[in-house]
Amino acid sequence: MKKLKVGVIGTGSICGVHINGYKSLDQVELYALCDINQERVKKVAAKHNVQHTFTDYHEMLKLDELDAVSVCTWNSEHAAATIAALKAGKHVLCEKPMALNTQEALAMEQAAKEAGKLLMIGLVRRYGNDCEVVKDFIDADALGELYYAKATYLRRAGYPGGWFGDRKRSGGGPVIDLGVHVIDLVRYLMGSPNPVAVTAVTYNKLGPRTHIKKRGGYSSAEQNQQPVFDVEDLAVGLIKFDNGATLMLETSFSLNIKADVANIELFGSKGGAKLDPKLELYSEQQGYLVDITPAHNTALSFDGLFEREISHFMDCITKGIPCVSPAHDGVMLMRIIDGIYESARTGREVLL
Repeated sequence: MKKLKVGVIGTGSICGVHINGYKSLDQVELYALCDINQERVKKVAAKHNVQHTFTDYHEMLKLDELDAVSVCTWNSEHAAATIAALKAGKHVLCEKPMALNTQEALAMEQAAKEAGKLLMIGLVRRYGNDCEVVKDFIDADALGELYYAKATYLRRAGYPGGWFGDRKRSGGGPVIDLGVHVIDLVRYLMGSPNPVAVTAVTYNKLGPRTHIKKRGGYSSAEQNQQPVFDVEDLAVGLIKFDNGATLMLETSFSLNIKADVANIELFGSKGGAKLDPKLELYSEQQGYLVDITPAHNTALSFDGLFEREISHFMDCITKGIPCVSPAHDGVMLMRIIDGIYESARTGREVLL
């Protein structure tokens, strides 16, 4: 079978998991890399034995033999790079968040429709072991109607540095970087209801905390001595969906807590569940309250997570199977994120 030739636009920190995912597949050839930093792209190419390197993705996209690309740039370039790749006839896997705002996301979705190519969004938590396990219970109606959820992604001192604090390039702070993961996972597990309203507040009280000697180990490929930090460091929001369900969100880069927290709680009419990171379920049987832990419980682990995502991307292209994280869901997620920032700015509920 002819190998699919793929390229990666952006060779910063996240590109490594995309590259490893492609290299793990026999039917794929990692064919080209692009980055505005020539030294970095050459270094990454040498490490992975990639012959074609570029500093301008428009030049890379002129390769007729290139079948698909991953867009791994900073957020402000997601829309432009994705639309250019689609217009060039390439399938695209775009990292999260889909774009800086809903307007850009809609333009990307339209470009994919016009090109007749797949646009998949890197909503990687949908491909996790924990998601698979809890979804089996949900699909079997073990939790009943899911009407409330809490999503918490808090870091004590976990600002990655570099462009992540520069709103012009990132679009925001922990909401668009971290909250995007848990908002999407909850919405997916709830059956993908449409968001209808958001109430939120944001804070910037602690800032980047770059003076802390031992921080969380989260690091951008770009590090500046005096980074720009004009984004929120904490956000709290309430998201309402068209089926009556609600989601409470907490997410931070910097917060005075004992340790980082990353969990999701789901509350249903027949039972509840918590991913913390292992799955536990709470219900009742024979008149008793019971806690259930699956015997072969699999906690959230990023080992293999991106490989499954990349493999699915290739299967969608070669086998025509439905995409688990399509552009439409990326658009819905951007509507929520826009609503959070607008509500925080105005101090009012925002209708979506």
